[in-house]
Amino acid sequence: MTERQTYPPEPWYLGGTMEVSVFRVPIADLPATVVDQLLPGRVMVRGFTHAIVGVAFARYAPGGVLQYNELLVAIPTIGQAGGLITIPQIWVDSAESLAGGRALWGIPKHFGQFDRTVSTHLVNVNMVAETKPVAALRARYGGRLLPGMRQLPLPILQRISDGRILSHNRVIGKVTALRTVWTFDPLGPLGYLAGRSPLLSFGLRDASIIFGMDVQR
Repeated sequence: MTERQTYPPEPWYLGGTMEVSVFRVPIADLPATVVDQLLPGRVMVRGFTHAIVGVAFARYAPGGVLQYNELLVAIPTIGQAGGLITIPQIWVDSAESLAGGRALWGIPKHFGQFDRTVSTHLVNVNMVAETKPVAALRARYGGRLLPGMRQLPLPILQRISDGRILSHNRVIGKVTALRTVWTFDPLGPLGYLAGRSPLLSFGLRDASIIFGMDVQR
């Protein structure tokens, strides 16, 4: 690494656990901070006047190139290149992850403080940013939804000041049932999700994430 490069070079090999929920949100309720991250020509996956919005907590454990907590919002879109995902909002508790995510792939990471407790089947996690609550999750893991270890593509398209960055990534893990109760601060950056229940939720356990395998800048 160079003196200024305070993060691992791509690709990043990470391992850990993710709790994922999918919400249906009126497009009119999406803030400009979300909509403005989408590139021209991309259309949100939607049903009539509602968009599909994914939200996930992740814990990347020791053994990968970095260990940290994360909360992200993912917007699936369609366009000429097919189905892609844009991440308009994301928080981490790692300076290396924040710097690398921004510099390598145009992902607008911010700092957050995470409090996570886990037992065999239960997880409780809270995240605050700049001392203000943002989101909390109470979740219970269930049985496998799919047999074996599943490979899920994760193509991410990000808007940057002078263009775009498309990174091809992959997640491999056990897909499990997940019961969730989300709480979003109505006055926080995810206030547009407050009071909403997810369409579906699932967990990824014992997951391996390869980020930045093939990047087009």
